[in-house]
Amino acid sequence: MRRRELIALTAFALCSARIRALAQQPRKVSRIGYLGTGGPTPMVLDAFRHGLRDLGWVEGQNLVIEYRFAEGHLERLPDLAAELVGLDVQVIAASPTPAALAAKAASRVVPIVGISFDNPVEHGLIESLARPGGNVTGLAYSVGPEIFAKDLALLRELVPEVRKVAVLSGPMRGVNCSLMLQNVESAAQVMGLELSMIEAKTLPDDFEPAFADMEKARVQALLVFGDPAFSMHNARIAELAGQHRLPVIYTNRPFVDAGGLMSYAPDFREIWRRAAVYVDKILKGASPADLPVEQPTKFHLVINLKTAKALGLTIPPTLLARADEVIE
Repeated sequence: MRRRELIALTAFALCSARIRALAQQPRKVSRIGYLGTGGPTPMVLDAFRHGLRDLGWVEGQNLVIEYRFAEGHLERLPDLAAELVGLDVQVIAASPTPAALAAKAASRVVPIVGISFDNPVEHGLIESLARPGGNVTGLAYSVGPEIFAKDLALLRELVPEVRKVAVLSGPMRGVNCSLMLQNVESAAQVMGLELSMIEAKTLPDDFEPAFADMEKARVQALLVFGDPAFSMHNARIAELAGQHRLPVIYTNRPFVDAGGLMSYAPDFREIWRRAAVYVDKILKGASPADLPVEQPTKFHLVINLKTAKALGLTIPPTLLARADEVIE
């Protein structure tokens, strides 16, 4: 055998042995936490996992996700966040605002990716959208208070004669609740609408009294905030709205899937898919302090025609034509 051929064969054998050795070595497994204020929502969790998979992170292979859900009980969040920190997770994906706040209170070191959180600057989660500056970054829910003006405008387009609108909120307290209520009040004032603020403090016991209060106030339509504590009760809220024959717009898509009439909200699948990109960057060494917080670019109008028919409502053709999705 020629010397050159012998060298080539030897190099090939060494390379093959190296490849086999690398293949036999256990791959490094990364561990992340997922902290949710409500319960598991397949639509967004699937988008999150698919986003991770597209980037090479597969549960059971090179990734472990520790899931913790407060099931609408906000008081559980601090302990759940502490559990995740105690598991030495490399990143915590937290959704929405209360979960992100609990995660940051549990650790100022573990990177946190907030998903669909509100007013992160006002809450002290970040220094600015462009330069978060700490251990929190992520994706905001809205582009600002104008989203509530859009909600009210859609209600008026659906029910042109509407003058009095109820706003249903849950047991949200603190900065976020206050800001949301201020924003919707400002939008209503500009549009000449009278608001009736209704709060369901104890869930689910307060839902029926809340709708009874709306009937007494003679409201003509309803705006339901996407309170994290509502996520376990979407179907019940939609049912009561139907019983009271109230046209409703929701700020979260899952309400419509549960039988609600209409929602105008960011594309949640896209938000959770983009959250996977943030997790990937951090696992690869990026600092959350340097990753700008994204604001949504896609908003979806979803209309449930079956619910509209049950309410005796005819959806205006112009509104129907603008819908991103119609559920029949």
